[in-house]
Amino acid sequence: MDMAVGIIIGAAFGKIVSSLVSDVIMPPIGKLMGGVDFAGLFLNLGDESYATLNAAKEAGAATLNYGAFVQTVVDFVIVAFAIFMLIKGLNSMRKKEEDAPAEPPAPPEDVLLLREIRDVLQKRG
Repeated sequence: MDMAVGIIIGAAFGKIVSSLVSDVIMPPIGKLMGGVDFAGLFLNLGDESYATLNAAKEAGAATLNYGAFVQTVVDFVIVAFAIFMLIKGLNSMRKKEEDAPAEPPAPPEDVLLLREIRDVLQKRG
């Protein structure tokens, strides 16, 4: 059950979290680091140098896109935290339901009859 909920939540919020990371979180971090655009960070594996990732892709150069990897890791951390909080909430709700005291079962008829007899005898005595 927990895993199914995690998969559904991860799929539903994956694009939202990706947008949050790439459009809201990473630009200020890049600004604080001196105007770095994380999506454009790459390591050229060839001999020629390229100014941007797009230029390297257009030339068909082999690149190691570590900026995109950093964004994906941040995406994962946010989704994992959201799923963790959801599962933790579900488990605590389930535990509260289990901890709720059940009503004691009604005594059997013979016990009720014996109690009535006891009460009548006490009134006589």
